[in-house]
Amino acid sequence: MPQPDWSFDDLTFTPTTEPGPDQRWSTWSSVQAGCRGPEPRPAWVVTADAAIDTELGEVKSGKEADCFLLERAVPGDPGRSTLMIGKRYRPADKRLFHRNATYTEGRRTRNSRDARATAKATAYGREVSAVQWAAAEWAALVRLWQLGVPVPYPVQIDGTEILMELVAHDGEVAPRLAATRPAADLLAELWEQLEQAMTAMTRAGLVHGDLSPYNLLLAGERLVVIDVPQLVDLVANPQGMDLLHRDCRNVASWFVRRGYGGPDSADELFARLLASAW
Repeated sequence: MPQPDWSFDDLTFTPTTEPGPDQRWSTWSSVQAGCRGPEPRPAWVVTADAAIDTELGEVKSGKEADCFLLERAVPGDPGRSTLMIGKRYRPADKRLFHRNATYTEGRRTRNSRDARATAKATAYGREVSAVQWAAAEWAALVRLWQLGVPVPYPVQIDGTEILMELVAHDGEVAPRLAATRPAADLLAELWEQLEQAMTAMTRAGLVHGDLSPYNLLLAGERLVVIDVPQLVDLVANPQGMDLLHRDCRNVASWFVRRGYGGPDSADELFARLLASAW
């Protein structure tokens, strides 16, 4: 019997790169199918099992969640690397702001044990609450993305952690609209984009519920809607109309202060949105 012309001594073993500090293996494959972003997915989404997630630091510490910058990349393959925003919800007892019944009217918790624990604010209930708010934002992002509303693409959810598109412009994280001073000729375009986004939501029976210049990003000349866990049903929520009107007032007042629109802008916007809903 002929002998092979090689031996184990001839083999070269290359050690696998292991995650280091502030790193982990990509969690893409470990979450359930319904916890991954809607298809068709953008080409920049990295789905390889060999990818490593690296936390690059906190971007913003909010009242109820912390946002951080995360790189998902396949070591040695620069073509498969992307930056994302991660958002982790804190347990109820660690938040500075508590979502109240205004936003949760019309919602139901299927698991009776979870509902009781949440109502009693037990340790388990506080953790359940964080998971529920993360799930609410995830569902809202997916729904709005599918409706064509300009929101960050939702990549995945894992418990209280959501990974989503990093909205950037010219290599910088897009600022909140409140921190910008657009030129006069751009304000009209931004108002049109805003009304289109709000119209798409209203036609679907949805209200942001907390819309303001602080929950809008300006990526160059493009508005992006963020922070949507409190998305409410315009009809099922008894305060849906009031929340929509408040959203109109919040955004219209900013545009008026910047020199676009007049004192009736909010009411006129509200009327047009209601007309589009029915």
